[in-house]
Amino acid sequence: MKFTPSPPALVGVFDATVESLRGVERRTMFGYPAVFVRGNMIAGLVRHRMIVRLREADRAAFLALPGAKPFIAMRGRVMKQWAVVPPSMLKSRATLERWLARALAYGRSLPPKQRASRPPRSGRRR
Repeated sequence: MKFTPSPPALVGVFDATVESLRGVERRTMFGYPAVFVRGNMIAGLVRHRMIVRLREADRAAFLALPGAKPFIAMRGRVMKQWAVVPPSMLKSRATLERWLARALAYGRSLPPKQRASRPPRSGRRR
């Protein structure tokens, strides 16, 4: 799969909106900006879209919003806890912050994940 960077305007919206979230860790996932709480990803960018992770009831309400849709990953796999933020919501920071707060609350309710540690390399590289 070819890496297509997110548009700078979308990265700017993401950065400005997630800066209000407390207790999150910013890092990249598959080369895209993302935020994690307790090791669980709760929101991020994938190409030209922003995605959020929500508990089932919140996700159902979110998907009822105009333009919202389920997040479909590679090979057509529907990611059951994830939804794509509608483009119109990207223009309303207050609305986006409310949904990110719900994603943060859900992330805090999940069991913590430990980052996988890489085993030490052995031998010489060729």
